[in-house]
Amino acid sequence: METFTYYPGCTLRTKAKDLDTYARVSAEALGIALEEPADWQCCGGAYTTAKDEIATKLSAVRTLNAAKELGRPLVTVCSACHNVIKQTNYDISRDEDMAAKVNNYLRLPEAYTGETTVYHYLELLRDVIGFDKLSEKVVNPFKGKKIAAYYGCLLLRPSKALAMDDPENPTIMEDFIRAIGGIPVIYAQRNECCGGYITMEDKAQAQKRSSAVMESAADQGADMVITACPLCLYNLKKNSGSELPVFYFTEMLAEALGLKEASNE
Repeated sequence: METFTYYPGCTLRTKAKDLDTYARVSAEALGIALEEPADWQCCGGAYTTAKDEIATKLSAVRTLNAAKELGRPLVTVCSACHNVIKQTNYDISRDEDMAAKVNNYLRLPEAYTGETTVYHYLELLRDVIGFDKLSEKVVNPFKGKKIAAYYGCLLLRPSKALAMDDPENPTIMEDFIRAIGGIPVIYAQRNECCGGYITMEDKAQAQKRSSAVMESAADQGADMVITACPLCLYNLKKNSGSELPVFYFTEMLAEALGLKEASNE
């Protein structure tokens, strides 16, 4: 069994523990062991682009360096955490001044300059395990179910740093849906913001944006929506007013693999 360093992030270890559990049991069933780095910290939740802002990058670098010291790739499962960690890795590998400041703060035994390979869990399924192999392991396929993938803001952008898929016409989540036996639904709002980050400041705008996403999916005949962002999951469920069910992709993965009941034991 191949081992990867695993960064679950704060939400999946607190308010959304079940989504973390689904990720772990599914990975194990697919031949992957996920091990958390010791004493990991919050990634910060958002990536600051200010060149003179170094302190907010340090926790991400600690996690990246922990994976480097173990000689393993790093896997993330939350799109926000992935965005922060991947952008940090991208910038530190290209910006010598940033790298020098970060390493001066951390005083690591060996300087970290972006050596760790970072995968989102969806990339792990696509690029390491393979969607074909995943499909072979499915025991409860979502046969006949029309499933709309919601990408949101953070999974694909900025495209140079994230380098996961085409930011305007992605296919990774639709290919995942096919692998678990579902029928992908393409709809206009799948890459647009749901308003999750402004829920506390402007609830009306968050409701407007989340409603637009869900109405767009429903108009194309979707039976359900899946996402890879815990904040989007919350916002689409709580603020859209839609009766269309919304699920996190790891929950659907565990269900397709016949592990959902086992993960709740």
